[in-house]
Amino acid sequence: MAVRPGAGDVTLTFGGTATTLLRVGPFTLLTDPNFLHRGQWAHLGYGLRSRRRTDPGLVPAQLPELDAVVLSHMHGDHWDRVATRALPREVPVVTTPEAARCLDRRGFTATADLRAWQIHELSRGEDVLRVTSVPGVHGPGPLARLLPQVMGSVLELVRGGQVAWRGYVTGDVLFRRSLGEVLERCGPLDAVVPHLGGTKVLGVTVTMDARQGADLVELLRPPLVVPVHFDDYGVFRDPLGNFVREVAERRLPGTVRTVMRGETVPLRAGEGVG
Repeated sequence: MAVRPGAGDVTLTFGGTATTLLRVGPFTLLTDPNFLHRGQWAHLGYGLRSRRRTDPGLVPAQLPELDAVVLSHMHGDHWDRVATRALPREVPVVTTPEAARCLDRRGFTATADLRAWQIHELSRGEDVLRVTSVPGVHGPGPLARLLPQVMGSVLELVRGGQVAWRGYVTGDVLFRRSLGEVLERCGPLDAVVPHLGGTKVLGVTVTMDARQGADLVELLRPPLVVPVHFDDYGVFRDPLGNFVREVAERRLPGTVRTVMRGETVPLRAGEGVG
């Protein structure tokens, strides 16, 4: 894919789990804020919980001023008690209707609840950041009804009426061929940030493992993939190396760029890691 000009810097700083600080042109976004430390427990609902294995690469005191938080769903490893205490109540949170209701009860007054394929826009000067909600399935069969609503997000930097950069953050979803609708509705992607880990709850897989992640790469064919959500909790069962190996063995197109907690990487293929 030819690089679209004019996007400016587009980077991802990895905080662990699915927490990232995204700088997309003039916009700064935080995704799925999880600031718990090693040994602390995240609550997953229905009496289930999981202990964090790692320390976060981002903490609230390090955060710059945010244009918005993008929250894929309401689980304790994606929005934790530290986020509730530390994030400003007036920060816009773009999320599912279910999560928005929960945040409203916690005093967050600027939630934007999106249903499937709805769009929320942020403006800064002449630039627009467009967030499109992508529907997804968090658990197979009847289990889906017990798990929270989940959404992925297509982020588009629009400059001069043209899309300068487009990326897709998957959220905690399982692979389904219906995710190909991202390309049909939004267009080709510059980057995909998949939530992996092969998370198992009561023995059932509820996030993409290596094979499913590679299936998504094959389906969407992005020039760049930056995987997250792979080793921070005991319920994550499929190591990142399995995904990297699966993509390589299948000789899939594009580049897999791995990122360490606290590290910042560009979200364009061909750009070097600083």
